[in-house]
Amino acid sequence: MLFWIVAAALTAAVVLLIVPPLLKPRTAASADRAAYDLEVYRDQLAELVRDQARGLITEAQAAAARAEIGRRMLAVADQTPQAATAPRAARVVAALIAVALPVGALAVYLPLGHPDVPAMPLASRNLDAERGHGGPPPQVAAALEKLKQHLADDPKDVRGWDLLGRTYARAGKYEQAAEAFRRGLDVTPGDPELTAGWAEMTTNANDGIVPEEARRAFESVLAKEPKDPRARFYLALARQQAGDVQGALDRWRAMMAETPADAPWLPAIQARITEAAQRLNLDPAKIMPTPLPPETAQDQSGEMDAEQKAMVRGMVESLAAKMADNPTDVEGWKRLARSYTVLGEHDKAVEAAKRAVDQAPKRPDVLLVYADTLLARGPQAGGAQMPAEAVGALRDVLAAEPANREALWLLGLDAANTGRKSEAAELWGRLLPQLDPKDPDHAFVRQRIEALKAGG
Repeated sequence: MLFWIVAAALTAAVVLLIVPPLLKPRTAASADRAAYDLEVYRDQLAELVRDQARGLITEAQAAAARAEIGRRMLAVADQTPQAATAPRAARVVAALIAVALPVGALAVYLPLGHPDVPAMPLASRNLDAERGHGGPPPQVAAALEKLKQHLADDPKDVRGWDLLGRTYARAGKYEQAAEAFRRGLDVTPGDPELTAGWAEMTTNANDGIVPEEARRAFESVLAKEPKDPRARFYLALARQQAGDVQGALDRWRAMMAETPADAPWLPAIQARITEAAQRLNLDPAKIMPTPLPPETAQDQSGEMDAEQKAMVRGMVESLAAKMADNPTDVEGWKRLARSYTVLGEHDKAVEAAKRAVDQAPKRPDVLLVYADTLLARGPQAGGAQMPAEAVGALRDVLAAEPANREALWLLGLDAANTGRKSEAAELWGRLLPQLDPKDPDHAFVRQRIEALKAGG
């Protein structure tokens, strides 16, 4: 009996929630809704003006958006208010609902329901099965079991451990994924890809907090692969979690400035920059870097077709226009230099990099961009000797950062190519201790040093 009393009360409550709104006059509600919509559209127009002023959208994009917002405002303004009383159709619907809802509920429940069946204890229920996701599809589960059996028979298969780790990662089983990557590292210690995978899964298993062992692993990856996006992202995250929000923001901004616009990890960087900027009471829109042109603009031969090149050029021209209005933006000049290099316009790249140096003449990262653009333009007439301006910029980098690996390598290469063997050996000798002895680069640099000492 208690069941039927509760069911009747719930049905009455549902009817009372649905029916009264149908009987209310519509004039005030419609007018309020129209006024609200118009206010929203006005805010959108104001935001559009601000975005255009900040250079976030082009004039063509702004014009199209304004036209669409104007169309919606006219549509709202043309709406005719309804009569002050509830329409006859609404009253009919309300009556039908008041009758049909309880009758329909009884019609469905009586042949199917069993109110006298006792409740099932939670511990005895298979919740995963009830939710419909008790595990991966049968074919995936079978393939996973086959892979695990293969690794049991051949535990030295590094690719197998890597695949198993990725499979577990996609399933959200972070601890199992970390263990799979660790087993792969047992076979090939120091492998950057497996190390980054292990560190990332260890962090995910730790509720997104970068533990100390993962931080050290990411640093070892960065020592071998200075541009590795995972290592750079999580090391910045570790800084933020340690309380250095500004340091994390600086690293994410630098990373984004070197990230292609179509990189899958770009949204994650943008979200972190926005969060960190807000914590520092900064405007995210003002400090958000512009990414590099999309990598998909290049085909397999590395060349861009006319349409793709036009798209990239439009992005570059937009950035150049922004720099004309803000010539003190060092990061903007750096991005413009890299963008011109992608287009193969090396003179413009050098000029943009020089503008960055003019604003920050002692910053090693700026000097390295300048040197890179000079080297990309080509050697001086006469052969292997680097452009004097590039050598000067690299020496300035080394003066500011005596252990800068890129400067040590390039200056050593210039010295070796021009017969200054003792100088090359000394520079590379300073570089060698910074490289992991298990890294192929370590062996290569060591061989070059030995060859120089032997007179080669």
